Amino acid sequence: MRKGKGYLFILTIVLSVLLLAGCNTGDATEKYTVATDNNFVPFEFLNEETGEMEGFDIDLIKAVADEAGFEVEIESMKFDGVVSGMQSGRFDIGIAGMTITEERKETIDFSDPYYDAGLMIAVNKDNEDIQSEDDLAGKKVGTRSGTTSEEYIKSNHPDAELVTFPGIVEAYMDLESGRLDAVMYDVPNVQYYVANDSAKLKTVGDILQGEQYGIAFPKDSELVEDVNKALETLIENGTYDDIYEEWFGERKYGTESSE
Repeated sequence: MRKGKGYLFILTIVLSVLLLAGCNTGDATEKYTVATDNNFVPFEFLNEETGEMEGFDIDLIKAVADEAGFEVEIESMKFDGVVSGMQSGRFDIGIAGMTITEERKETIDFSDPYYDAGLMIAVNKDNEDIQSEDDLAGKKVGTRSGTTSEEYIKSNHPDAELVTFPGIVEAYMDLESGRLDAVMYDVPNVQYYVANDSAKLKTVGDILQGEQYGIAFPKDSELVEDVNKALETLIENGTYDDIYEEWFGERKYGTESSE
């Protein structure tokens, strides 16, 4: 009897261990931290009523996570913090309407492009002096610091007076108040802001410097391949189009494939 009870006790322990192992396996979904901009409408912004981050990028990274089989924890910050967070490895993923550039690729990795964009100029509606970028010499031109638009103005318009801001909304406010002559920034953001404040601002000139956005990672991240596969699937199965149309309407920009 004692021997039988001993076997029964051991069997109970073994079954308990197996049961716990099975439970742990079910809860073993990886969770990764995602750094995002705190105010780049309509890609990412805080919904003040719900206290949640919303936007095209937010919906996209959640869809990518679902497809790739991991979870995400989103943290919002200023754009410069997203870049430095990738460089230091503080965060696992960064999505913030970030343009893929050769300079950035030296210190961080990118997914395949997920959005085709460029730069655009906004001015006040009654401004007739600026019709295109050719008219920026001697003008006060605002943009967000640490962005490709800042580099573009420095490289192509040294005669313009560059004014940078930590957030792009401040630049638009200074433009509306007359403290700036123009704002240059990413196409979708400029168009979104002008469309929602159409009484004051307008866009001028052509789309400048074709750009592509990518999801960012610390250098040599093992996540790049999984995210690229998920992006490809979302584009092929129509999920990408659904997300795009929710935020931008009929697709005019965006990426057709991950080539």
